[in-house]
Amino acid sequence: MAYFGVQYDGPAMRAPAEAAFDRICTMLGGDHAAGHVDRAGFRDTAGCDTLVAIAYWNDPALFDRWRQRADVVGWWESDARLADGPGYFREVFLPSNDRFETLFSSLDQPEGVAIVMGGLDPEDVQEHSYWGSMRDRIPAAQGDPLAGALTRPAPPAETLGRRVRVEGIHNLAVIRSGQDWGATRDAERAMYLNDIEPVLDAGMRFLTTEGASIGCWSNRYMRHRDQEKSFGLSYWRSLGDMEAWAESHATHIAIFDGFLQMAGKLNFQLDLRLYHEVLVVRSDQQFLEYINCHRKTGLIPE
Repeated sequence: MAYFGVQYDGPAMRAPAEAAFDRICTMLGGDHAAGHVDRAGFRDTAGCDTLVAIAYWNDPALFDRWRQRADVVGWWESDARLADGPGYFREVFLPSNDRFETLFSSLDQPEGVAIVMGGLDPEDVQEHSYWGSMRDRIPAAQGDPLAGALTRPAPPAETLGRRVRVEGIHNLAVIRSGQDWGATRDAERAMYLNDIEPVLDAGMRFLTTEGASIGCWSNRYMRHRDQEKSFGLSYWRSLGDMEAWAESHATHIAIFDGFLQMAGKLNFQLDLRLYHEVLVVRSDQQFLEYINCHRKTGLIPE
């Protein structure tokens, strides 16, 4: 699971950023190509627009062959990335099978990692519809609390014009949680856009601006390009911190209650599609690099 980003500030940098993003997306094809790619974007707290390609491979060895391709190495390692204007980042996670789980509401419409997995058999997932089921779906969590890091790497002196590689973080917890309202109509669409999405946006803004106070080190609320889909991508100090927010924080309770009210009004007959994927990765299962990015980007320590 790899997040490739292009960061730019202001309309004058849009064209070179879009060109670089197109180059990245093209590189994700070809020999040893990613099995699935999503394209999304967001504006961060520093006012920079960011384009993100989210790529999935179903085999780490296949990914290794891809990232060793001459064109991939040549472009990412070139000193030109430090001087051509935009910022770039690579956030790569290689979780073992016992360190991730995924669930989605429409089995005929898989998202993210489930696409390269070939979908899910509903009979294979019995741990659902109760509090704590997320942890129960992660095999490694059955004998390990998966406690997170007590400290983070020291912040770099400067990031702009530099290539910053961040050390992997012990048991970093990652969640991508999304929603697809493209198939909704009439009352359901109005309820989602007018009642649910603003509450969801408020919760995402809290995690983005104040999440560090509860163990969320980075949050991005992204929208797919040219699709009626969005998702939050959050990096947490631990799975326990993520669970605590979901269970008891007012911002998440508001999101959950709003969805239940909407579902009840529609007799639980919904065209809104929801999904999430959660991974808890060891430090050696991460590769984090930021090139000419500002200090508040991703997992650059502050």
